[in-house]
Amino acid sequence: MTTAGSRLDPWVDAYAARANAMRASEIRALFAVASRPEVVSLAGGMPYVQALPVDMLTSTAERLLKERGPVALQYGSGQGDVTLREQILDVIGEVGVTAHPDDIVVTTGSQMALDLVTRVFCDPGDVVIVEAPSYVGALGVFKAFECEVIHVAMDDEGLVPQALSEALERCEREGKTVKLIYTIPSFHNPAGVTQGPERRAQILSIAQSAGVLLLEDDPYGLLGFEGEPPRAIRADDAEGVVYLGSFSKTIASGLRVGWAVAPHGVREKLVLAAEAAILCPSNYAQLTVSEYLATQPWREQIKTFREVYRERRDALLESLQALMPEGTTWTIPAGGFYSWLTLPEGLDATAMLPRAVANLVAYVPGTGFYVDGQGRQNMRLSYCYPEPDRIREGVRRLAAVIEEELELVQTFGTTHALNPVTGSSVPSPDLA
Repeated sequence: MTTAGSRLDPWVDAYAARANAMRASEIRALFAVASRPEVVSLAGGMPYVQALPVDMLTSTAERLLKERGPVALQYGSGQGDVTLREQILDVIGEVGVTAHPDDIVVTTGSQMALDLVTRVFCDPGDVVIVEAPSYVGALGVFKAFECEVIHVAMDDEGLVPQALSEALERCEREGKTVKLIYTIPSFHNPAGVTQGPERRAQILSIAQSAGVLLLEDDPYGLLGFEGEPPRAIRADDAEGVVYLGSFSKTIASGLRVGWAVAPHGVREKLVLAAEAAILCPSNYAQLTVSEYLATQPWREQIKTFREVYRERRDALLESLQALMPEGTTWTIPAGGFYSWLTLPEGLDATAMLPRAVANLVAYVPGTGFYVDGQGRQNMRLSYCYPEPDRIREGVRRLAAVIEEELELVQTFGTTHALNPVTGSSVPSPDLA
């Protein structure tokens, strides 16, 4: 028997305890307003799919349906299409990863891969160590599985090895079980920083010494603006790292095709978990990606994306440099979609957001990237989707809002959000 619930939801008392950790962001309603065309959104992490040649995609889909329609529209393997898994080897080879097609599990976006790895490894109360800040979509998964999430400090080169070692030692002293170390080493979401080769080697060594699985999330690895793509951590350890990737940023997010590269035993568990969750990933989406990789110059298309995002990154950084008030700082991303901005002392990005939206500019407050209320002085700025001129206008509006906030602080004291944020929330796809 369950109790009567509430007038709004008669089933509220029947939910599993873990559902209490699943809640929508308190800022989601604001972004319904922020999606209006007159608002410059520096919030959304949506790839600029308009850079794809539509005629090419149309012909790819048409050819697939004509030649392999019955297969594309049928159920498939729980592990994913074998031809696509072979093609993924070419993609991950760009970051130094070597594997066998059997090591790969195709998923419905890399978000599903995060869910599967957590489902397989984590019991309620287990610890997952993450960066500070960390990807909001991952935090939502970890909290949904009732993990204890511990943030570890970052600097301009990503996760700090000493802080990681100290967190692991503290967990051991306190009798806590650490199951995963989750990291985004290349062009971090939301911080925009990248781990150098020495830093990656240190983090891997620490994970190996502690006997903790390293979960490497690499959706942006091929979207660097200078030189060769950073070498993945998984390239140097096939047994201690699960490597996640996605075609969402290098082809199209609407296809929802990602993957996990995992050690043999882990791979088997991931396939079983995937089959229990969805039976199999979409054959149509997989074969569309496979046909694209087989017939189109996908490396050249990635170069096009890099140039698009580099131009927009430059527009953001130049505008920040020209317009932001003294005391404002930001990261300088070498790739990816984001820069992490720190407001002058005394300002609160969450409290300021309604006024920013009223002034027709939007961002994501930093508190969304922590589970413990940190990040009030920070915001994530995304440059991937708006045109360069829109980015410049957005920064102009944002700078004006910050100037006004500074005047208020000087007059009335530090600003605070009306409703303190004390945990991660479930993002909408366009904000993640």
